[in-house]
Amino acid sequence: MLSKFFIDRPIFAIVLAIIVMALGIFSLLNLPVERYPDIAPPRIVVSTSYSGADAQAVEDSVTQVLEQQIKGIDHLLYFSSSSDANGSSQISLYFQQGTNPDQAQVQVQNAINGALNRLPDDVQRQGVIVRKSLSDSFLVVGLADRSGKSTNIDISDYLSNNFELNLSRIEGVGEINVFGSPYAMRIWLDPVKLQHYQLMVSDIRSALENQNTQVAAGAIGALPAPKDQYLNAKVTSGSLLKTPEQFENIIVKANANGSFVYLKDVARVEIGAQNYQVFNRINGYPGSGLSVSLAAGANLVKTADLVYQEISRLEKNLPEGYFIIYPRDDTLFVKESIKQVISTLLEAIILVVLVMFIFLQNWRATLIPTITVPVVILGTFAVLSILGMSINTLTLFAMVLAIGLLVDDAIVVVENVERLMHEQQLDARQASILSMQEISGALVGITLVLTAVFIPMSFFSGATGIIYRQFSITLVAAMVLSLMVALILTPALCAILLKPQNKSFKWADGFNRKLDQLRDYYLRLTHRSVQFKTISLIIFVVLIAAFIWIYRSLPTSFLPQEDQGALSVQFTLPEGTPLSKTEDVGKQISDYFMSHEKTNLNGIMVIHGRNNSGTGQNLGQAYVSLKHWDERTGAANSAQQIRTRAMQYFAQNNQARIFVLMPSVIRGLGNSDKISFWLQDVKGLGRESLLQSFHALQNQEQKFDELKNIDKRSNDDQSVLNIQIDHKMAMALGLNIAQINQTLSTAWSGSYINDFIDRGRIKRVYLQGDMQYRTKPEDLAYWYIKNAQGQMTPFSQFSRVEWQGAPPLLERFMGYPALEMEADAANGFSTGQAMQKLSNLVDAMPDAGLAWSGMSFQERESSHQAIWLYVISIAFIFLCLAALYESWSIPTVVMAAIPLGIGGTILFSEWFNFANDIYFQIALLTTIGLSCKNAILMVEYAANLQENGETVLHAALKAAGLRLRPILMTSIAFGAGVVPLMFSSGAGALSRQAIGYSVFGGVLFGTILVLIFIPFMYVLIRSVFKHKPKPI
Repeated sequence: MLSKFFIDRPIFAIVLAIIVMALGIFSLLNLPVERYPDIAPPRIVVSTSYSGADAQAVEDSVTQVLEQQIKGIDHLLYFSSSSDANGSSQISLYFQQGTNPDQAQVQVQNAINGALNRLPDDVQRQGVIVRKSLSDSFLVVGLADRSGKSTNIDISDYLSNNFELNLSRIEGVGEINVFGSPYAMRIWLDPVKLQHYQLMVSDIRSALENQNTQVAAGAIGALPAPKDQYLNAKVTSGSLLKTPEQFENIIVKANANGSFVYLKDVARVEIGAQNYQVFNRINGYPGSGLSVSLAAGANLVKTADLVYQEISRLEKNLPEGYFIIYPRDDTLFVKESIKQVISTLLEAIILVVLVMFIFLQNWRATLIPTITVPVVILGTFAVLSILGMSINTLTLFAMVLAIGLLVDDAIVVVENVERLMHEQQLDARQASILSMQEISGALVGITLVLTAVFIPMSFFSGATGIIYRQFSITLVAAMVLSLMVALILTPALCAILLKPQNKSFKWADGFNRKLDQLRDYYLRLTHRSVQFKTISLIIFVVLIAAFIWIYRSLPTSFLPQEDQGALSVQFTLPEGTPLSKTEDVGKQISDYFMSHEKTNLNGIMVIHGRNNSGTGQNLGQAYVSLKHWDERTGAANSAQQIRTRAMQYFAQNNQARIFVLMPSVIRGLGNSDKISFWLQDVKGLGRESLLQSFHALQNQEQKFDELKNIDKRSNDDQSVLNIQIDHKMAMALGLNIAQINQTLSTAWSGSYINDFIDRGRIKRVYLQGDMQYRTKPEDLAYWYIKNAQGQMTPFSQFSRVEWQGAPPLLERFMGYPALEMEADAANGFSTGQAMQKLSNLVDAMPDAGLAWSGMSFQERESSHQAIWLYVISIAFIFLCLAALYESWSIPTVVMAAIPLGIGGTILFSEWFNFANDIYFQIALLTTIGLSCKNAILMVEYAANLQENGETVLHAALKAAGLRLRPILMTSIAFGAGVVPLMFSSGAGALSRQAIGYSVFGGVLFGTILVLIFIPFMYVLIRSVFKHKPKPI
């Protein structure tokens, strides 16, 4: 027997325990730390730019051409695309969890390469970029100047030069997005002067290309050369220009009289911005910022630490007055929530040890299970390291739950050894050997059941499968290690540490008396429940029916929405609003947070000219950083309440639509906590039909309680000035159509010509009409084209203008035209209920299809998997017990314990307003395991008594009386282990409370109801099966 071997060799057992602990400590120091594992599906982004094109042109010429190549790519979940009015095209491909992002990137790159030669020349010249990146940023860095000497453009250029490239090279960084742009040489054309000097835009462009260039002219004396060639020298011709003055002196025309026309004669030259779309303010100061996204598969905390190190190095060289803030920093929440779970873990250990001492009433007996805790916990860390997992909230939650379960094994051993020493007057060694003969089977059975509960979880797919896997592997590893320790170390320690205890603590006598009274009362109650079988069975059935009814009414969700110490604001003004008015609204938002929420605010960064829906002068967003959780005590200062107050305040603003959002629960599954879905034009009826479906859906929002804030992410159609070129007239006037198009593109949109050198760095040169010549439709008349005879012809002679509407952004989902939508669950309703209502509403629309994405896609998947998870786990337990005990009746009795335990989990979730989410499902499975464990302790002992000739009733009552104390002790110890989770606060508290309350409810009901009903069920089922003792 394994236990006897180690009882005789206790030092061997202790050495094994020390080795396991050493391996665990080494693993603990090297394991990566993160809040959640890589739950978000890997994302590959294909992006390109088509300068000057509108959204429709980009979609037709670029996006759809690339989309058609997306076929035969392995493990693709779904893909979406967007084409905007700035000429940008982006396709986002999402892959199944576990897909290697590097291989996915290569596959996408290979597929895209097949379409490159079908793209417009301008797109081919700028290139198609394929990168792997998560969809949201984990860090936003703000840089501002409190001295007031620098403008937004100066600060953006400084960020681009000094921060962007350095940070993008850090391992684990997926994408850097600067809120602004670097310097560029801006050449502002004056069409009146161009016409005066008989010049066209193409003449200026040619002059720039020819005179701002570097020519590779070879060398003098290069081989082959004459034998006596001694002169060897490189030859250069021309160079890239560096200053506005040098550009001003570019010759654009030589006159017949020997005079010259310079660039400064027809244009204004300055160092400006590459893009004037975005302006920022940080705490009221001019500033700029950048967001950092994580590469797929990278570790958040490790990457963030490297980013901080680089920023602290760069911070030393900041100009005077510049300062850095972090308006969004996910790592603070990750570190704080991990710290809180570790604190909870330590509190759980202390409470469990205290409960053990109260029951065992012996420091020596209490010391033995206490020693097993670090051995098993550290051993589990070693297993996590071997399996390539990380220390995260989920694995640590599993550790907290495991504490209560792992001490159970040691308690069962110690309690049985003490009982034998007391009842049969044996010494510790003999009692240990005899005890292990009695209970080894029960220990293996309990571990098998708990393993059977959690193993099926690890085989589920998707984000839910990854979450389940963290729990199941951690718990199963802890359970198996706990069994090994209970069979090897615990009996060895019992044999050398336990001694007969003659005198007890004073309080212990009173405690034991109360426990004996409780046992007597319990046995009377059990006897009556067996006597009145019909009444007991009716109560049992009614309880189960009530639990099922409450379970069905529980709201569903994916994960609790945590206070992450940050908020974001998205605001949109009416179409056509100038940037100056957007800045006014941004200032109002900044002022509100800096005055009304001053005590809760760390800082705020407002960005004008862009938000999550795209770019435009009427758009803006803000990042709000809140103070540490310890400084924001009380529910009124939680991020959720701050958001509610802000939404109420901004609802009164009639200048803009302002939304305050919470960050997404899981990194990489969107930028906010909203329900994310797509309306698809599956019948190809066109954008108008899609918009009608959207408005119909929005109008129905008021009729239902579950939904609010249904909206599309893209902005409304913009007013577009369409210039109609009369090609017949243009040809008759002897004009070149290509020059007409180039003049239009350059004059009003701006053209990238080539590069210049700015303080040792290459930057771009842009040519564009000056602002006063592109403010209204009539300004088109200022621009001229030279015909074949050298005459200047105004645009008014061969073109006309008309106004029309055009979308600023066109979206597609899975190859269909679509609208990306978002909505909130109304107060008192879960996201699951809101999603079900949305599904019903869209199903009633004949012309629209519905598709889920991001967090909503994962939630939908998890709710479909939950019921299978329970069924498979219960079936697995039944089969394992049937095989172990070579009986159908014993597992049937144990199965009866399951609904009794999970009833408590369901009731506590209902009473304390927790949803049926991932944590509830894990709590339910943990409760199933605990209820089965309590039932096994009783049923196995009763079955052994029956084998020895006892009657069914006597065996049930004797087992109930004898197993009451260990069942109470293990259950109270387990319950004490989750109490710190219930009363936790600070970062990540909602998740801890969700699992704490659910498990505690299961422990409470699972213990009380199992103790009452299992003896009755044992008598009932074993009587039906007519068990006969085996012949000896």
